[in-house]
Amino acid sequence: MRITREIEIEEKRAVALFDTGSMHTYVKKPLLTKISGWRILKPYRVAIGGRSLEVREIYHVNGKIEGFDFDTEVVPIDEIGKINGQDIEVIIGALTMEKWEITVNPKDGTLDLSGLKRREFTEFFEQDKISK
Repeated sequence: MRITREIEIEEKRAVALFDTGSMHTYVKKPLLTKISGWRILKPYRVAIGGRSLEVREIYHVNGKIEGFDFDTEVVPIDEIGKINGQDIEVIIGALTMEKWEITVNPKDGTLDLSGLKRREFTEFFEQDKISK
């Protein structure tokens, strides 16, 4: 079962596919019109939906999933495709899901948004190893 939800990207509603098989998060370009991206110093290619895409820029976006705020880096894309007759405008990839501790349950089509709900994270470092 593919998990889709209506989310917000930069205050615009969009239909998103939560795809653990995709490393990056992709957003259709019309959702990114009011913000600027930054250029990748050394572009690289990815395969998505049976076609190849050269990643030349990345955007940092704000959004909401089921009313919970998140931010993430996204790759702009012209077209994604349809699932069950629905136009997909965003693919939420593994890097975003890992960052926000989002897990998918394909058996019942649910999302676990515990990380977004908690919004508290612990960063570990060894004080002695940080140079002063």
